Amino acid sequence: MRENRETPRLPDHLIRGGTLREGQWPKPEMHGGGESDRPVLPAKTPNNAGQPAAEVPEERGLAKGNTDSTTRSGLSTGEGVPIGLDRVRQVARKNKDVRFTALLHHVDLSRLWAAYVAINPKAAPGVDKVTWEDYGENLRENLENLLARVHSGAYRAKPTRKAYIPKADGRLRPLGIATLEDKILQRAVVEVLNAVYEEDFLGFSYGFRPGRSPHHALDALATGILRKKVNWVLDADISDFFSKLDHSWIEKFLEHRIADRRVLRLIRKWLNAGVIEEGDWKRTIEGSPQGASISPLLANIYLHYVFDRWARQWRHRHARGDVVVVRFADDFVVGFEHRDDAQRFLVDLRERLTKFNLELHPEKTRLIEFGRFAAQRRRARGLGKPETFDYLGFTHICGTTRNGRFKLKRITISKRLRAKLRAVKDQLRLRRHLPIPEQGQWLASVVRGHLAYYAVPGNSRAVRAFRDQVTRHWFKSLRRRSQRHRLDWDRMHRLVTRWLPPVRIVHPYPDVRFDART
Repeated sequence: MRENRETPRLPDHLIRGGTLREGQWPKPEMHGGGESDRPVLPAKTPNNAGQPAAEVPEERGLAKGNTDSTTRSGLSTGEGVPIGLDRVRQVARKNKDVRFTALLHHVDLSRLWAAYVAINPKAAPGVDKVTWEDYGENLRENLENLLARVHSGAYRAKPTRKAYIPKADGRLRPLGIATLEDKILQRAVVEVLNAVYEEDFLGFSYGFRPGRSPHHALDALATGILRKKVNWVLDADISDFFSKLDHSWIEKFLEHRIADRRVLRLIRKWLNAGVIEEGDWKRTIEGSPQGASISPLLANIYLHYVFDRWARQWRHRHARGDVVVVRFADDFVVGFEHRDDAQRFLVDLRERLTKFNLELHPEKTRLIEFGRFAAQRRRARGLGKPETFDYLGFTHICGTTRNGRFKLKRITISKRLRAKLRAVKDQLRLRRHLPIPEQGQWLASVVRGHLAYYAVPGNSRAVRAFRDQVTRHWFKSLRRRSQRHRLDWDRMHRLVTRWLPPVRIVHPYPDVRFDART
C-alpha cells in the first residue's frame, strides 16, 4: 500500500498572518524527478509512534541480527513494494544488518515546510538573527533555496550561539541555539533517521523518542520496582554528556546503519560548525550542542551502542537475579535483586564508559538499598529509613499503604518546587500592574502546566501546596499595587476560584498505563 500523499490544507494561523497564501503551497512539479515527483505532504510520524511494541517492563526484544555483523547495502524496491519512509521502516525492521544508501531524497519540500511549522515562533534566533516571522515572509522561496543547496551540496551549517539558562540547583546549563534554517533542516533529517533508528532502539530507552515521554519512563520504572525483585537501585547520571560526545565514535555508530554519504556529511557539518560565545567563534572538537534538534537523536544513537546494548548483554550474561533498566537521555536508573550484581555492574559500567570518553557524575551516581523489603531489612540492622532517589522531577520513596503493604511514593522534588515558585514570584512582580484578568490567565497556564506533569497518584499534597503558594504570591502582589487596596481573603478566594484550575490527579496509576501501552 502506498503512502498517503494528499496535499494538506495550510494552518489557519499562517494564512491569517500573511505568511503563506493557499496558492503558495509547494507543488509536485517543483521537484526534479523520481520519488519527489509525487505530491508532497507534511512530516509523517514514525510507524505506530503512539503505540509502542509489546515489551517486558524494562526491555523490548530485538529481532535476530545486529549491527556488529557484516553489513551490506540497502535493498532495491520492486513493483508493488511500499515506498517512502514506510519502506525504510519495513527494511529496518526486517533486516538489522542493512545499511541505507539513499535517504536524503526523503528530505523534500513538504518535510521542510512541516519542520518550519513545528518550530516555536517565539524561539530565540541564532547567530544570523533571522526570526521565524522573517523567514516566513518568503517561505516558499526560502525553502526552495534551502532544498536546492542541500541536494547540490552547497549547504553550509552556521555556528550555534551559546547561551546559558539557570538550573534548579543554581548552576547554569549551556545551550546551543542554532539558526532557523539549521533547525528546519535538522528536524527534517531527524524525522527521516527516526524511521531507521526507532526500529533499533531498545524498549527501556525513553528519552526524546516519538510517542514516548518522561511519564512513560516513570511508569516503566515504577512497574519494574513493584513487579520485579528490586532490592537495590543504581541512580546514575553521566557527567557533561552532551559536551563530551566523541565525534569519531558518533560517525562510526552512524555508519552501522547509514551509508548515504550526503546524510553523514550533513551531520558532520553540524557537529563541526562551532559555537559563538560573546562574539568569539570556537571550534567544537567534541560534543553536540544541547538544544539543537539533531542532538537528542545523536545522543540516543551514542548511548544505544555504548550503554543500551551493553546493559542488555550484561544482564543476560552476568546477572544472577532480576535487573530493571530505564533510561531517559543520559539519566538512567537500574534496579537489582542482588547487591553483588549491582556492585559488579557499577564497576563494569565505569570501565565501559571510559572507553567512549564518558564518565559517571561522582555526586549524582549512588547505589542505595530500595524496594519492598528495604525498610524491614534496614530496621533489622539498626539503620534508619531507606534512602530516596530523584528521577525525572520526582523523589522516589519507599512508603506503605494503610494496611502496611509496600507502596512506591513519588513526590515533586523540593528543589524544583521552590525554584518554580521563585520564578512565579519574580514574574508576578513584573506583571503586578497588569489587569487582573491578564494575570489570572497567565497564572492559570502556569498551574495547568504544573498539574499536567506533576499531578500523579500520591502527589496530590505537593501539587496542592504549589497552587496554595501561587495563591499567596498573587495575593501579596495584588495588595502591593496600592496602599488603599480593598483586597481581603474572601475576595481573593473568589479570584482564585475564577481563574486557577482546581487540583486533581490527571495521570493514571503507572502500572495501569504501562499495561495499556504494552
